[in-house]
Amino acid sequence: MAMRVAQKRKFRGKNKAPTWTKPEDGIVSVIVLPLAVTDPADLARLEKLFGVMWSIKRAVQRDARAKVDAYWAAEHERDCDGAKAVRQRLGLSREALERCAYRHLEDAGHLKHHATKALAMHIADEVWNGVSRHLFADSTGKRHGRPRVGRWHDFTRIPGRARSHTTENKWETFRLVGTLHGHAMAHSDGGRRELMQPHRMPKPTVPDGKVLTGKVTASGKPGMRKANWWDHTGPLVVVFAGGPDGKRGDLVLPVRIPQEPGQWARVEHFLADPHRWHKVDLVRRRKASAPGGWVYEAHLMVLGPGYASPAVREMRQRAAALGRIGGVDGNVSNLSIVSFPASLNPAEGVPESSEITLAEEERARLEKEAKKKRRRARALERSRRAANAAQYGLSKRQRERAERRAAKGLGPKTVTVPGGARDARSDGVPKQAFRRDHLSGNYRERRARQAEAAASAAEYRRHRARAVARDIIAVHGPCLTVEDCDIRTWHRLWGKRLSQTTPGMLISALEIECKAAGGRLLRASTWSTALSQHCLCGERVSKTLREREHKCTACGLVGKRDLVSAALAAFVNLANPDDPKTATLDSTRSRHAHIIFDQGLEEALSESTTPCQSTLRSAGRVAVPRQRVTSAHRTAGRRDRATPDEPRPVRDHAGKPGLRPACSPQLTLW
Repeated sequence: MAMRVAQKRKFRGKNKAPTWTKPEDGIVSVIVLPLAVTDPADLARLEKLFGVMWSIKRAVQRDARAKVDAYWAAEHERDCDGAKAVRQRLGLSREALERCAYRHLEDAGHLKHHATKALAMHIADEVWNGVSRHLFADSTGKRHGRPRVGRWHDFTRIPGRARSHTTENKWETFRLVGTLHGHAMAHSDGGRRELMQPHRMPKPTVPDGKVLTGKVTASGKPGMRKANWWDHTGPLVVVFAGGPDGKRGDLVLPVRIPQEPGQWARVEHFLADPHRWHKVDLVRRRKASAPGGWVYEAHLMVLGPGYASPAVREMRQRAAALGRIGGVDGNVSNLSIVSFPASLNPAEGVPESSEITLAEEERARLEKEAKKKRRRARALERSRRAANAAQYGLSKRQRERAERRAAKGLGPKTVTVPGGARDARSDGVPKQAFRRDHLSGNYRERRARQAEAAASAAEYRRHRARAVARDIIAVHGPCLTVEDCDIRTWHRLWGKRLSQTTPGMLISALEIECKAAGGRLLRASTWSTALSQHCLCGERVSKTLREREHKCTACGLVGKRDLVSAALAAFVNLANPDDPKTATLDSTRSRHAHIIFDQGLEEALSESTTPCQSTLRSAGRVAVPRQRVTSAHRTAGRRDRATPDEPRPVRDHAGKPGLRPACSPQLTLW
């Protein structure tokens, strides 16, 4: 009887074809397409698909975490054989994690009914991205923390595989089929009315019949093939073929394109040319009112830049032609910008200043949202305590009430919502993990509404930052300079205030807008410039953080501290624009500008000269934390903890203290 010999498994080798590169310098953009999933069967398949992909990702994350721990434990082996040999032995590479995902997919047979190897490979690639940031340091010499296993509610994205741009009609995961013209004709009654997409959008079927291949057979007849989804020219749909063992057919998800006024030009920019479509990611978003608590979206990546309206393009062209230089001073409660003509010629313009602050109505809206957030948090805590009363003790008031009833001979009263601390061990760890608590349906709905409100607020802040950045560029031009400050220090001191004003988000949006307009936002070191401690005349004017007004005894200049710092930032020179440590302050040019724009400059530094709809009554004030006096023994020595009036000495984000060529020799460190 012949014995079967186990054949060695074969893997596909490297591609011998030339590597395809993205056109237009690799620029890509994304459009969000909501999916109209109203069929309960399709909704169940989507939920199952996300559950399966989460299982694979969690398994790969656990394997990667164990391998990382083994890598750091093998210290002697790394010293003898090298770190690369240890990583190869443990399988700490992108290819090894992909093989690990394949094994999990094959070992669990039920997973192949829903997922494919292409999806498993891209999930493993995402895990490897986090592991690589932990193993290898970045340009600043820092590494990310130990990779962790994520949570179910944080898993919101299934990455798709990019389609082949060398082979026609080759999409291995989620594919977008149909045409924009066919979609518009189907939902506008053949063009006889405006585009109106119903709530329950019909799901098209795969085309049937035979189509021409464009080739001729050996007998001289035109070649024919069976019609498939690539021959679909109707409404846009996202199609997923399912797992290798799936028997329920294709998963067809109708697409709903934006139909608000003014959106058609943007839709045409992304969807008119199918050859620019690159890949589709399947994303879910929390929404309490939706069936199952989630809504699903298709994030389509397109080769090329994003859409900009004609008004925005015209504004950027005008801004690039302004010929101005400016400086930005980021603060906790405001953003100050001052700009000058690049030639410092009064005939070409005057100094302009702007202050971006929170208006009274904006502050009232934020306070209202904060109250809603606190009410939701209290409701969630009450619901958790009521559903898990055995895990919490009584509060002081509840204990006193129970003692009074016991003293009077009354029976104990049932407490539905205990107000005490959670039962914990002696080291403070809860006896029962929070993830094992019983959660009611109302709790889950409130939590979904809380996540939805947080996502909406974050999107509003991003939209506001983009709008403010465009207004700044339109007035001051795209060539600006800002101090390279450590925003993390601000968050440690003014976390709540920063969540309202978002200075870091404003500066990031300003940097993107400067680049789009043909300029650049340069970052200058705070150590080598010390803009807040100098005057335009070149003299040193020492100020604490509480002093918000600039008064120079040498030249008599009086103005707001933030505006003076922004004006000085316009005269910063960088030997290397990519290195903030090479920044120096050109006191000669700043003194010349002070003399040339004498009266106009003082007016610009006293208040904003550009119309600003968000100016507070006390725009010059800033929140300063209370100076706490710490008592210590006389032998304690110097305190190395930074106070609010000095930068932190540990961070090396913008240069170490040392020689400052642009500052006065009397300038010393604290």
